[in-house]
Amino acid sequence: MSLEHAILVSLAEQPASGYDLTRRFDKSIGFFWSATHQQIYRVLARMDADGLVTIRRQSGGGVRPDRKVYRLTTAGRGRLVEWTREPTPGETHRSEFAVKVRAMPFGDRAAIVADIVRQRAVHAEQLDYYVADERRHFPDPARLSDDELPAWLVLRGGIRQERGYVEWCDEMLAALGADATTTPDTLVRSTSS
Repeated sequence: MSLEHAILVSLAEQPASGYDLTRRFDKSIGFFWSATHQQIYRVLARMDADGLVTIRRQSGGGVRPDRKVYRLTTAGRGRLVEWTREPTPGETHRSEFAVKVRAMPFGDRAAIVADIVRQRAVHAEQLDYYVADERRHFPDPARLSDDELPAWLVLRGGIRQERGYVEWCDEMLAALGADATTTPDTLVRSTSS
């Protein structure tokens, strides 16, 4: 997958300015495909040159600068359909964190345990965000429209992934005789006694 495909999906859902796309990446798409605003604008320019999007200037009414609103062309929708027909390659997972945990016998155990506590907090916060988002946007999953169902399914994948990460961190902490409230200070005290 490329950033172009993520932008095609986002524009298929709703035409947008580059700024709006950047915000969408910050709030939703970016949770599974990240991009900087410079990357988004660079790909939009290429997509425009390739005839995949059209640009309509929207007046800022003298109060704000004019903005460009991007909309998929027929060719852009065709490219999106072609991409959805291609089998998705198996995704590989790279984790510096997992390698660091594996290095515990050779490194600073207390620092790594503290990192597990920190990672758990980060993923617990993301899980809370996803669960709140599900409650807000999909209060009754049994009544989702065909257009709403894919977004809910992706959100459910994010919830399951974050929940699994938190459970993994809890499992590691329990095996190491620590918990989510462990701090580097308590680790130093417990290893020195």
